[in-house]
Amino acid sequence: MDKERYLNSFEFEEREYFFYDINKLSKDGFDIKKIPYSIKILVENILRNIGDGKVNEKDLKNIAGWSKKQPVPIEIPYKPVRVLMQDFTGVPAVVDLAAMRDAMVELGKNPEKINPLVPVDLIVDHSVQVDYYGTEDSILKNVALEYKRNEERYKLLKWAQKSFYNFRVVPPNSGICHQVNLEYLAKVVCIDDRKDKKILYPDTCIGTDSHTPMVNGIGVMGWGVG
Repeated sequence: MDKERYLNSFEFEEREYFFYDINKLSKDGFDIKKIPYSIKILVENILRNIGDGKVNEKDLKNIAGWSKKQPVPIEIPYKPVRVLMQDFTGVPAVVDLAAMRDAMVELGKNPEKINPLVPVDLIVDHSVQVDYYGTEDSILKNVALEYKRNEERYKLLKWAQKSFYNFRVVPPNSGICHQVNLEYLAKVVCIDDRKDKKILYPDTCIGTDSHTPMVNGIGVMGWGVG
């Protein structure tokens, strides 16, 4: 399938930007205009990722032909733009990645090939405790105690941030998980400029925090999977 024929473009500040125009699927017999906005996000996601070895033309037909009266449930592939983690569930995932790197060394392979496939942000907020309060220096004392209590964990996360590609850590005292997601991490529209074309696409995320879907409020599809 030649997905490039679904590309469209526009100019902004003397630069040309491209995007996969799902409205062009109407020429293939799909009634795109009647599909809910949330499903359209998935249509674009699948169209953009066709040919990556996991997404094929059949998947596109399944989602582009969506109906609320679908007689039989159909599985579709979905590749999130990014992953959101908090420390309680994120640290075990980091340990798994580290173990996979150890396994690569034992096999005589390059351990640096083990990395998250999509950008991951791990926010340290679920382990935060309040021991001091009611004084001007309460927050400084709480943060100092936080680092002392979790020294080993934070050393692991600092190593991970330096070692893994596509992995960032938001340290304690930065805010709670869904607040940081809403105010700092969500891009709404993302850009892939690694190739010759600057391709724009909708921001989506999955997160191990139950409040991840709050990002839906600014037009970003987010699922809580923890």
